[in-house]
Amino acid sequence: MTPGLGRRFNRTYPLRPPNKLRAQIRLRPYEEGKLVKQLSTYSPRARMALSTITLALALSPAAACSKSQGPGKAAAAKASPTSCADYAARVCKEGGEESGNCTTIKAATELLAPEACAVALTNVSFTIKKLGEQKKKCEELVTKLCGDLGAETGSCEMVKTQTKTFTPDRCALMMQHYPEVLSDLKQQEDRMKPLDEEKRAKIAGGAVPAFGPDDAKVTIVEFSDFECPFCSRAAEITHKVKEKYGDKVRFVFRQFPLSFHKNAHTAAEASLAAHSQGKFWEFHDKLFANQQKLDRASLDGFAKELGLNVASFKKALDSKEFAPAVDAEMKLGEEVTVQGTPSMFINGARIADPTNFEVLSGQIDAALAKAGT
Repeated sequence: MTPGLGRRFNRTYPLRPPNKLRAQIRLRPYEEGKLVKQLSTYSPRARMALSTITLALALSPAAACSKSQGPGKAAAAKASPTSCADYAARVCKEGGEESGNCTTIKAATELLAPEACAVALTNVSFTIKKLGEQKKKCEELVTKLCGDLGAETGSCEMVKTQTKTFTPDRCALMMQHYPEVLSDLKQQEDRMKPLDEEKRAKIAGGAVPAFGPDDAKVTIVEFSDFECPFCSRAAEITHKVKEKYGDKVRFVFRQFPLSFHKNAHTAAEASLAAHSQGKFWEFHDKLFANQQKLDRASLDGFAKELGLNVASFKKALDSKEFAPAVDAEMKLGEEVTVQGTPSMFINGARIADPTNFEVLSGQIDAALAKAGT
């Protein structure tokens, strides 16, 4: 997800490692050694998943006695090379392929012998039941957050989506830090509110790079960074918007070079120098196609390739002619709470994922319909 509503909610809260595993299963000596060695470096989530499997094994019917075997002899489960994959598939089918538990169960079964997984398969319903009980922790988190944030908010929808990939322990830990989590989301929800008319006009106005008619009913404004990899994806989306909507929308490009991208500010200045010669969009495409070559020599080379007046272009960069304009756009971005790139607005409403054309197109269509066009 691009910077915005989901990033901080989806951050990794530290998980407390579980107690030392005491596997109640029979492994060949070399497998047991492999298990112990790997567990010491395995992720906490995988160890928790393996704990669940181990518990299923310990309480499975294989621990019961068979009449044909006599007392004290457990019934042997028939193993196959696919036993572990079959076990993981059953659990993931019931628990959700997108869940964190599915991922960790798959990882954990790689440590087990087929015989162990075959035993687990004899009572896979136990594991599914336990995971269902644990899933309630995430359901409780969703219910509580959506109740406090509002069921119709974007934050609530994001929470419903993101928690599908969380482990129960992660949801439980977030419940322990609930005031912090809720405060985080409320702040982000406030930032996601549509801009007022004054700010809408401010980010859309001025002699800045744009296409589409000035009086279009729908105006899209993007704040971007030529060195940002996600922005290159948004650049591809820009072309799709122009191709699909033509003169139905106006698209405005704003500069927001991030401080940790060493060539981004100069690249932004260079794009405005190209804009002054009527070649912004050509230069825009050239920069995004060559994000690893944004040094000064390369910028001068691009100007020559695109047929710009190179002397004028170089003079503008040497004198920092457009640096104040770039700085002003960065300040403007800060005024509307741009915290990362790409950031995009449709008629003042912030877009959660400007790198997804299907999502963006749906929101443009909705804005056009609302405007009666």
